[in-house]
Amino acid sequence: MEGKLTTEQASDYNDLEKMNTFELLSNMNTEDKTVPLALEKAIPQIESLVDAIYSKMKDGGRLFYIGAGTSGRLGVLDASECPPTYGVPDTMVVGIIAGGDGALRKAVENAEDNAELAWEDLKKHNITSKDALVGIAASGTTPYVIGGVKAARDQGIITGCITCNADSPLSQAVDFPIELVVGPEFVTGSTRMKAGTAQKLALNMISTTVMIKLGRVRGNKMVDMQLSNKKLVTRGVQMIMNEAHVDEATAKALLAEHKSVRKAVDTYKLNKK
Repeated sequence: MEGKLTTEQASDYNDLEKMNTFELLSNMNTEDKTVPLALEKAIPQIESLVDAIYSKMKDGGRLFYIGAGTSGRLGVLDASECPPTYGVPDTMVVGIIAGGDGALRKAVENAEDNAELAWEDLKKHNITSKDALVGIAASGTTPYVIGGVKAARDQGIITGCITCNADSPLSQAVDFPIELVVGPEFVTGSTRMKAGTAQKLALNMISTTVMIKLGRVRGNKMVDMQLSNKKLVTRGVQMIMNEAHVDEATAKALLAEHKSVRKAVDTYKLNKK
């Protein structure tokens, strides 16, 4: 299978060390431009997975990501950004990386080669058929991820994947595969580049769409965001001014009282009736 993996094919560029800085940057940029086109082709696949995830989460289910290396880090990143952006509990979207949180900073030897470990990691979170699981692996051959989705699927859990090869073992192991075929990397086999970018874009699309469908966005505003710094407080005040049609002082007072843009706006409008 590995010989057929486009992620492992030789770069379309050679003698990289002989290129000057401008040439290196320009050629990387040329390759990066192909990534959104791969996403565009996969929108029907992404749509199917999003709708399946939403069907679980609207009834209180959770979303899990599993991956190793760069793929695992991207899943953890996406999960960790949902609470501050949408005000959801940190148990609602969970990212798990092979080797544990220590692997976020330093590679853990052989962690991704253990096909049983992912299910053990998922069981620690009491995953059930009420939840959804997405396996992330650029190659689509990572034993940790494949083992995890297979075990989950055996338990009646909805499974999806994000991979950058067509017809990979991972795609064949899940209910809803997403295949983002971006082709050979600029540096041969360095899937943190185009493949990683494609996976990040797909994760953005998945979590953002699900959160919008769950009502965590009003109009185009993050009305449930956590007010964790001055910038976000200022943004919250501006939202309240725009939505409730009040002056800055009133908006600040409402936000200080209710600690939430949504609650501030809704309470103000209710009291005005």
